[in-house]
Amino acid sequence: MKTYISSESVTCGHPDKMCDQISDAILDACLEEDPNSRVACECMITTGTLIISWEITTQAKVNYTKLARDVISNKIWYNSTDRTGFSGDDCGIHLLINTQSPDIAMGVDTGGAWDQGIMFGYATDENEAFMPMPIYLAHRLAERLEYVREKNILPYLLPDAKSQVTIEYDETGMVRVDTIVISNQHIEDISQDILKDWIQKEVIAPIVWKLIDSDTIIHINPTGKFHIWWPKGDCGLTWRKIIVDTYGGVGRHGWGAFSGKDPSKVDRSAAYIARYLAKNIVASWICNKCEIQLAYAIWVAQPVSIYVDCFGTEKVSVESIVDTIKENFDLSPKWIIEKLDLKKPQYLKTATYGHFGRDDVSWEMLDSVAVFKKAK
Repeated sequence: MKTYISSESVTCGHPDKMCDQISDAILDACLEEDPNSRVACECMITTGTLIISWEITTQAKVNYTKLARDVISNKIWYNSTDRTGFSGDDCGIHLLINTQSPDIAMGVDTGGAWDQGIMFGYATDENEAFMPMPIYLAHRLAERLEYVREKNILPYLLPDAKSQVTIEYDETGMVRVDTIVISNQHIEDISQDILKDWIQKEVIAPIVWKLIDSDTIIHINPTGKFHIWWPKGDCGLTWRKIIVDTYGGVGRHGWGAFSGKDPSKVDRSAAYIARYLAKNIVASWICNKCEIQLAYAIWVAQPVSIYVDCFGTEKVSVESIVDTIKENFDLSPKWIIEKLDLKKPQYLKTATYGHFGRDDVSWEMLDSVAVFKKAK
Protein backbone atom coordinates (compact mmCIF):
# COMPACT_ATOMS: atom_id res chain seq x y z
CA MET A 1 0.00 0.00 0.00
CA LYS A 2 1.30 3.45 -0.91
CA THR A 3 1.39 6.22 1.68
CA TYR A 4 2.49 9.84 1.39
CA ILE A 5 4.15 12.00 4.06
CA SER A 6 4.96 15.71 3.70
CA SER A 7 7.22 18.06 5.66
CA GLU A 8 8.19 21.69 5.23
CA SER A 9 11.16 23.91 6.03
CA VAL A 10 11.76 27.66 5.91
CA THR A 11 14.82 29.80 5.27
CA CYS A 12 16.52 32.26 7.61
CA GLY A 13 14.47 35.16 6.24
CA HIS A 14 11.10 33.76 7.26
CA PRO A 15 9.71 36.10 9.96
CA ASP A 16 9.22 33.31 12.51
CA LYS A 17 12.78 32.12 11.93
CA MET A 18 14.08 35.67 12.20
CA CYS A 19 12.63 35.72 15.70
CA ASP A 20 14.15 32.35 16.57
CA GLN A 21 17.57 33.51 15.41
CA ILE A 22 17.46 36.74 17.38
CA SER A 23 16.34 34.85 20.50
CA ASP A 24 19.16 32.32 20.16
CA ALA A 25 21.72 35.02 19.37
CA ILE A 26 20.78 36.69 22.66
CA LEU A 27 21.08 33.35 24.47
CA ASP A 28 24.54 32.75 22.97
CA ALA A 29 25.71 36.24 23.91
CA CYS A 30 24.64 35.70 27.52
CA LEU A 31 26.25 32.24 27.74
CA GLU A 32 29.46 33.59 26.20
CA GLU A 33 30.05 35.82 29.24
CA ASP A 34 28.07 33.91 31.87
CA PRO A 35 27.56 30.16 31.30
CA ASN A 36 25.07 30.09 34.17
CA SER A 37 22.75 32.58 32.52
CA ARG A 38 19.04 31.87 32.81
CA VAL A 39 17.36 32.98 29.62
CA ALA A 40 13.83 32.81 28.22
CA CYS A 41 13.70 35.18 25.25
CA GLU A 42 10.85 35.71 22.77
CA CYS A 43 10.57 38.08 19.82
CA MET A 44 7.82 39.42 17.60
CA ILE A 45 8.57 41.08 14.29
CA THR A 46 6.33 42.96 11.88
CA THR A 47 6.58 45.81 9.39
CA GLY A 48 9.45 48.03 10.52
CA THR A 49 9.32 46.80 14.12
CA LEU A 50 10.97 44.21 16.38
CA ILE A 51 9.81 43.55 19.95
CA ILE A 52 12.15 41.57 22.23
CA SER A 53 10.66 40.30 25.49
CA TRP A 54 12.49 38.16 27.99
CA GLU A 55 13.13 36.98 31.48
CA ILE A 56 16.90 36.94 31.88
CA THR A 57 19.08 36.51 34.94
CA THR A 58 22.72 36.97 33.88
CA GLN A 59 25.98 38.68 34.70
CA ALA A 60 26.62 39.25 31.00
CA LYS A 61 26.66 42.77 29.61
CA VAL A 62 24.99 42.58 26.20
CA ASN A 63 23.92 45.33 23.82
CA TYR A 64 20.71 43.58 22.82
CA THR A 65 19.64 46.20 20.29
CA LYS A 66 23.00 46.14 18.47
CA LEU A 67 23.02 42.33 18.50
CA ALA A 68 19.53 42.10 17.00
CA ARG A 69 20.38 44.60 14.27
CA ASP A 70 23.50 42.62 13.38
CA VAL A 71 21.55 39.35 13.04
CA ILE A 72 18.91 40.96 10.82
CA SER A 73 21.28 42.92 8.59
CA ASN A 74 24.41 40.75 8.39
CA LYS A 75 23.24 37.17 8.94
CA ILE A 76 19.78 37.23 7.38
CA TRP A 77 20.56 40.08 4.92
CA TYR A 78 17.49 42.20 5.52
CA ASN A 79 19.60 45.33 5.12
CA SER A 80 17.67 47.54 2.71
CA THR A 81 14.10 48.68 3.17
CA ASP A 82 13.88 49.54 -0.53
CA ARG A 83 15.16 46.17 -1.78
CA THR A 84 14.00 43.71 0.86
CA GLY A 85 11.16 45.57 2.58
CA PHE A 86 12.90 45.48 5.97
CA SER A 87 16.24 46.59 7.40
CA GLY A 88 17.99 45.80 10.65
CA ASP A 89 19.75 49.13 10.39
CA ASP A 90 16.69 51.31 10.88
CA CYS A 91 13.81 49.16 12.17
CA GLY A 92 12.26 50.11 15.50
CA ILE A 93 13.35 47.86 18.38
CA HIS A 94 11.47 47.68 21.69
CA LEU A 95 12.93 45.85 24.71
CA LEU A 96 10.68 44.40 27.44
CA ILE A 97 12.95 43.00 30.16
CA ASN A 98 12.41 41.11 33.42
CA THR A 99 14.34 38.61 35.56
CA GLN A 100 13.51 34.96 36.12
CA SER A 101 11.07 34.20 38.93
CA PRO A 102 12.98 33.33 42.13
CA ASP A 103 10.37 30.62 42.78
CA ILE A 104 11.46 28.84 39.58
CA ALA A 105 15.16 29.49 40.19
CA MET A 106 14.93 27.94 43.65
CA GLY A 107 14.04 24.55 42.20
CA VAL A 108 16.39 24.73 39.22
CA ASP A 109 19.38 25.71 41.36
CA THR A 110 19.09 22.46 43.29
CA GLY A 111 19.18 20.37 40.08
CA GLY A 112 15.48 19.98 39.37
CA ALA A 113 13.60 20.52 36.14
CA TRP A 114 12.62 24.08 35.23
CA ASP A 115 9.06 23.01 34.56
CA GLN A 116 6.83 20.02 34.02
CA GLY A 117 6.31 18.75 30.49
CA ILE A 118 6.82 16.01 27.95
CA MET A 119 9.64 15.90 25.40
CA PHE A 120 10.15 13.60 22.43
CA GLY A 121 13.12 12.30 20.51
CA TYR A 122 12.92 10.43 17.22
CA ALA A 123 15.26 8.66 14.81
CA THR A 124 14.88 6.50 11.71
CA ASP A 125 17.28 4.70 9.40
CA GLU A 126 15.93 6.37 6.23
CA ASN A 127 19.19 8.25 5.64
CA GLU A 128 22.65 8.87 7.09
CA ALA A 129 21.31 11.67 9.30
CA PHE A 130 18.81 9.27 10.93
CA MET A 131 16.02 11.71 10.09
CA PRO A 132 12.66 11.28 8.36
CA MET A 133 13.29 11.82 4.66
CA PRO A 134 10.59 14.49 4.07
CA ILE A 135 12.02 16.95 6.62
CA TYR A 136 15.60 16.01 5.71
CA LEU A 137 15.06 16.95 2.05
CA ALA A 138 12.95 20.00 2.89
CA HIS A 139 15.84 21.35 5.00
CA ARG A 140 18.40 20.64 2.26
CA LEU A 141 16.28 22.50 -0.30
CA ALA A 142 15.85 25.47 2.04
CA GLU A 143 19.60 25.55 2.72
CA ARG A 144 20.25 25.45 -1.01
CA LEU A 145 17.91 28.42 -1.55
CA GLU A 146 19.93 30.41 0.96
CA TYR A 147 23.22 29.28 -0.62
CA VAL A 148 22.35 30.30 -4.19
CA ARG A 149 21.10 33.66 -2.93
CA GLU A 150 24.17 34.44 -0.81
CA LYS A 151 26.61 33.25 -3.51
CA ASN A 152 24.79 35.42 -6.06
CA ILE A 153 24.03 32.40 -8.23
CA LEU A 154 20.38 33.49 -8.24
CA PRO A 155 20.70 37.19 -7.38
CA TYR A 156 17.00 37.91 -7.81
CA LEU A 157 16.07 35.80 -4.76
CA LEU A 158 15.47 37.47 -1.38
CA PRO A 159 15.79 36.06 2.16
CA ASP A 160 12.34 34.59 2.84
CA ALA A 161 11.47 31.19 1.37
CA LYS A 162 9.68 27.93 2.14
CA SER A 163 10.16 24.39 0.90
CA GLN A 164 7.92 21.34 1.17
CA VAL A 165 8.57 17.74 0.18
CA THR A 166 6.14 14.83 -0.12
CA ILE A 167 7.65 11.33 -0.07
CA GLU A 168 5.91 8.24 -1.40
CA TYR A 169 6.38 5.11 0.71
CA ASP A 170 5.36 1.49 0.31
CA GLU A 171 5.76 -1.57 2.54
CA THR A 172 9.52 -1.60 1.95
CA GLY A 173 10.14 2.05 2.76
CA MET A 174 10.72 5.21 0.73
CA VAL A 175 10.04 4.92 -2.99
CA ARG A 176 10.34 8.38 -4.54
CA VAL A 177 9.73 12.10 -4.19
CA ASP A 178 6.12 12.69 -5.15
CA THR A 179 5.80 16.49 -4.78
CA ILE A 180 8.08 19.48 -4.21
CA VAL A 181 6.87 22.96 -3.34
CA ILE A 182 9.18 26.00 -3.37
CA SER A 183 8.09 29.57 -2.63
CA ASN A 184 10.82 32.21 -2.57
CA GLN A 185 10.48 35.98 -2.33
CA HIS A 186 12.12 37.75 -5.25
CA ILE A 187 12.78 41.12 -6.79
CA GLU A 188 9.83 42.58 -8.65
CA ASP A 189 11.23 42.66 -12.17
CA ILE A 190 11.96 38.95 -12.65
CA SER A 191 9.65 36.82 -14.76
CA GLN A 192 8.14 33.74 -13.17
CA ASP A 193 9.28 31.58 -16.09
CA ILE A 194 12.93 32.51 -15.53
CA LEU A 195 12.59 32.09 -11.77
CA LYS A 196 11.02 28.64 -12.08
CA ASP A 197 13.56 27.46 -14.62
CA TRP A 198 16.57 28.48 -12.54
CA ILE A 199 15.20 27.21 -9.24
CA GLN A 200 14.67 23.81 -10.85
CA LYS A 201 18.23 23.81 -12.23
CA GLU A 202 20.13 25.36 -9.32
CA VAL A 203 18.09 24.32 -6.26
CA ILE A 204 15.96 21.25 -6.88
CA ALA A 205 18.16 19.25 -9.24
CA PRO A 206 21.34 19.27 -7.10
CA ILE A 207 19.45 18.04 -4.03
CA VAL A 208 16.87 15.50 -5.21
CA TRP A 209 17.63 14.59 -8.82
CA LYS A 210 18.13 10.90 -7.94
CA LEU A 211 14.74 10.71 -6.23
CA ILE A 212 12.47 12.46 -8.73
CA ASP A 213 10.93 11.05 -11.90
CA SER A 214 8.68 12.17 -14.72
CA ASP A 215 5.65 11.93 -12.44
CA THR A 216 7.07 14.13 -9.69
CA ILE A 217 4.93 17.25 -9.23
CA ILE A 218 6.86 20.52 -8.79
CA HIS A 219 5.24 23.78 -7.69
CA ILE A 220 7.40 26.91 -7.69
CA ASN A 221 5.78 30.11 -6.41
CA PRO A 222 2.33 28.63 -7.10
CA THR A 223 0.56 31.93 -6.31
CA GLY A 224 2.28 33.46 -9.35
CA LYS A 225 4.65 35.81 -7.54
CA PHE A 226 6.13 36.44 -4.11
CA HIS A 227 7.01 40.13 -4.12
CA ILE A 228 5.40 41.58 -0.98
CA TRP A 229 8.20 40.51 1.28
CA TRP A 230 7.99 39.21 4.82
CA PRO A 231 8.21 40.56 7.49
CA LYS A 232 6.73 43.45 5.53
CA GLY A 233 3.82 41.20 4.57
CA ASP A 234 3.40 39.11 7.71
CA CYS A 235 4.15 38.92 11.43
CA GLY A 236 6.78 36.62 12.96
CA LEU A 237 7.04 35.04 16.40
CA THR A 238 9.63 32.99 18.26
CA TRP A 239 8.64 29.33 18.83
CA ARG A 240 6.09 29.14 15.98
CA LYS A 241 8.04 26.66 13.83
CA ILE A 242 8.41 23.78 16.29
CA ILE A 243 7.62 21.08 13.71
CA VAL A 244 10.18 22.54 11.30
CA ASP A 245 12.64 22.51 14.21
CA THR A 246 12.08 18.82 14.97
CA TYR A 247 10.91 15.97 12.74
CA GLY A 248 8.54 17.51 10.24
CA GLY A 249 5.44 16.02 11.80
CA VAL A 250 6.64 12.41 11.59
CA GLY A 251 7.78 12.13 15.20
CA ARG A 252 5.53 13.57 17.88
CA HIS A 253 6.19 16.80 19.74
CA GLY A 254 5.50 18.01 23.26
CA TRP A 255 4.34 21.55 23.95
CA GLY A 256 7.81 23.03 24.46
CA ALA A 257 9.89 24.94 21.89
CA PHE A 258 13.64 25.56 21.88
CA SER A 259 14.97 28.91 20.70
CA GLY A 260 15.83 31.52 23.29
CA LYS A 261 15.77 29.04 26.20
CA ASP A 262 18.89 28.19 28.20
CA PRO A 263 19.54 24.46 28.84
CA SER A 264 18.10 24.49 32.36
CA LYS A 265 14.76 24.40 30.52
CA VAL A 266 13.99 20.74 29.85
CA ASP A 267 11.92 21.84 26.87
CA ARG A 268 15.26 22.14 25.15
CA SER A 269 17.76 19.94 26.99
CA ALA A 270 15.47 16.93 27.46
CA ALA A 271 14.38 17.06 23.81
CA TYR A 272 18.06 17.02 22.86
CA ILE A 273 18.89 14.02 25.04
CA ALA A 274 15.78 12.19 23.80
CA ARG A 275 17.00 12.65 20.22
CA TYR A 276 20.49 11.53 21.28
CA LEU A 277 19.11 8.34 22.79
CA ALA A 278 16.79 7.57 19.87
CA LYS A 279 19.58 8.10 17.35
CA ASN A 280 22.04 5.87 19.21
CA ILE A 281 19.38 3.18 19.56
CA VAL A 282 18.66 3.13 15.81
CA ALA A 283 22.37 3.35 14.95
CA SER A 284 22.93 0.22 17.05
CA TRP A 285 20.58 -1.56 14.57
CA ILE A 286 18.36 -3.02 17.26
CA CYS A 287 15.43 -1.30 15.51
CA ASN A 288 14.73 0.67 12.34
CA LYS A 289 13.03 3.62 13.99
CA CYS A 290 12.56 4.78 17.53
CA GLU A 291 10.62 7.42 19.43
CA ILE A 292 11.30 8.29 23.05
CA GLN A 293 9.08 10.30 25.38
CA LEU A 294 10.51 11.80 28.58
CA ALA A 295 8.24 13.45 31.15
CA TYR A 296 9.42 15.79 33.92
CA ALA A 297 7.88 17.43 36.99
CA ILE A 298 8.93 20.90 38.10
CA TRP A 299 11.85 20.84 40.57
CA VAL A 300 12.16 17.05 40.25
CA ALA A 301 15.50 15.88 38.84
CA GLN A 302 14.67 12.50 37.31
CA PRO A 303 11.99 12.03 34.63
CA VAL A 304 8.71 10.74 36.00
CA SER A 305 8.36 8.44 33.00
CA ILE A 306 10.34 7.04 30.05
CA TYR A 307 8.40 5.65 27.10
CA VAL A 308 9.96 3.96 24.05
CA ASP A 309 8.16 3.02 20.82
CA CYS A 310 9.99 1.25 18.00
CA PHE A 311 6.83 0.86 15.88
CA GLY A 312 7.22 -2.90 15.63
CA THR A 313 10.72 -2.70 14.10
CA GLU A 314 12.54 -3.75 17.29
CA LYS A 315 14.87 -6.77 17.21
CA VAL A 316 15.08 -6.87 21.01
CA SER A 317 12.35 -6.20 23.56
CA VAL A 318 11.31 -2.62 24.13
CA GLU A 319 11.47 -3.35 27.86
CA SER A 320 15.18 -4.14 27.56
CA ILE A 321 15.75 -0.85 25.71
CA VAL A 322 14.03 1.07 28.52
CA ASP A 323 16.06 -0.85 31.12
CA THR A 324 19.27 -0.02 29.24
CA ILE A 325 18.39 3.67 29.31
CA LYS A 326 17.61 3.61 33.04
CA GLU A 327 20.77 1.69 33.89
CA ASN A 328 23.20 3.79 31.85
CA PHE A 329 21.85 7.36 31.62
CA ASP A 330 21.10 9.71 34.51
CA LEU A 331 18.66 11.98 32.58
CA SER A 332 18.56 14.67 35.28
CA PRO A 333 18.81 18.20 33.82
CA LYS A 334 22.23 18.63 35.47
CA TRP A 335 23.55 15.40 33.91
CA ILE A 336 22.10 16.22 30.49
CA ILE A 337 23.73 19.67 30.50
CA GLU A 338 27.12 18.19 31.42
CA LYS A 339 26.86 15.22 29.04
CA LEU A 340 25.98 17.38 26.03
CA ASP A 341 28.03 20.45 27.07
CA LEU A 342 24.98 22.67 26.77
CA LYS A 343 26.24 25.75 28.61
CA LYS A 344 28.48 26.87 25.77
CA PRO A 345 27.19 29.33 23.14
CA GLN A 346 26.11 27.25 20.13
CA TYR A 347 22.44 27.89 19.61
CA LEU A 348 22.17 30.51 16.87
CA LYS A 349 23.14 27.94 14.24
CA THR A 350 20.34 25.62 15.41
CA ALA A 351 17.66 28.26 14.82
CA THR A 352 17.57 27.46 11.09
CA TYR A 353 17.27 24.15 9.20
CA GLY A 354 16.41 22.02 12.20
CA HIS A 355 17.88 21.19 15.59
CA PHE A 356 18.37 17.55 14.59
CA GLY A 357 20.13 15.69 11.80
CA ARG A 358 23.08 18.10 12.01
CA ASP A 359 26.78 17.24 12.24
CA ASP A 360 27.84 20.18 14.42
CA VAL A 361 26.08 19.58 17.76
CA SER A 362 26.74 17.22 20.66
CA TRP A 363 23.28 15.63 20.79
CA GLU A 364 23.95 14.04 17.40
CA MET A 365 26.96 12.07 18.73
CA LEU A 366 26.96 8.31 18.26
CA ASP A 367 29.06 7.44 21.29
CA SER A 368 26.53 5.18 23.03
CA VAL A 369 25.89 2.70 20.22
CA ALA A 370 27.87 0.01 22.04
CA VAL A 371 25.68 0.46 25.12
CA PHE A 372 22.51 -0.33 23.21
CA LYS A 373 24.03 -3.23 21.28
CA LYS A 374 24.06 -5.04 24.64
CA ALA A 375 20.28 -4.79 25.00
CA LYS A 376 18.60 -8.19 24.76
